[in-house]
Amino acid sequence: MSERAFIEVQHAEMAFSTRKGRFHALQDVNLQVQRGEFVTLIGHSGCGKSTLLNLIAGLLQPTEGALICDGREIAAPGPERAVVFQNHSLLPWLTCLENVLLAVDSVFGGKEPSVRLHLRAKAALELVGMSHALQKRPHEISGGMKQRVGIARALAMEPKVLLLDEPFGALDA
Repeated sequence: MSERAFIEVQHAEMAFSTRKGRFHALQDVNLQVQRGEFVTLIGHSGCGKSTLLNLIAGLLQPTEGALICDGREIAAPGPERAVVFQNHSLLPWLTCLENVLLAVDSVFGGKEPSVRLHLRAKAALELVGMSHALQKRPHEISGGMKQRVGIARALAMEPKVLLLDEPFGALDA
């Protein structure tokens, strides 16, 4: 594998234990992604696209192989890799602003004052056209609006890698 690849997937395998035995979602996957490169995974439902994204995100650990981001093995989620899921994954008891602030605080909380964190979160929500809903909770907005808040949350983290798992399905053009 190239030293220059920003993301490297090396002989990754992901097997899940089921009642019917082991299910291999991924087997011997190799991939290199250069800094600044856009990659799209295309395949039928159930072929392992989301599993691979979850491995790169650090949400799953491979049963075999290695995943590397920026020269370091991926062992857990990290702020350099943000994910926008198929479903919005918002915390229902928090407002739109608070949902975005949660991510912003986890990345920048120890380095910046609270006022700057709020400005970051508000700017991300404005970017996706949600500044009118800062104080609304997820049950008060549409599915597409929830998805836009999820996108704002990921963008507000200013990640080096943005992993998108069919994030636009609930959005209008």
